[in-house]
Amino acid sequence: MENRREQAESDCASSDNYNSPIPETETETETPISESTVEGGGSAFNQTQLLRAIEVVERDSFAIAQSFTSLFASLRLALSNATATTLDHMQCFTDASGRIQESVLDAATKGNRYINSCLTLNEEMKNIDGLASQLKILRRHVDSLDVAVNKLLQVP
Repeated sequence: MENRREQAESDCASSDNYNSPIPETETETETPISESTVEGGGSAFNQTQLLRAIEVVERDSFAIAQSFTSLFASLRLALSNATATTLDHMQCFTDASGRIQESVLDAATKGNRYINSCLTLNEEMKNIDGLASQLKILRRHVDSLDVAVNKLLQVP
């Protein structure tokens, strides 16, 4: 029984043997502890029942340990996959954020150029109002000059 316990501990310690149960012999059968009523068989019979119950408990404990080992291995793999997926998403988010930032800077630069062009045009339009009034005055002078020339040319 001591060898079996050492084997179970070494099997639990190694991660390569997840599903290697302790082999049962044909004489070993699971005997529930509640059926250990003795009909006067003495202490040897109680010891045999007790040893069988301990072996059943050891076997069940080993199976539970293997199940937990398998569960934790599955959880470790799932966590690794989730972490890798999260890293991929973060990289994608970083790339998208960088591209959006570049586009926003480009749009802001073009918007500033447009605003500056509009301000320059507005200043030039202010000068055109003065130029238009000078053209009106010039037009009146030309008309006056034309009228004077026509009067001079009509004298016979």
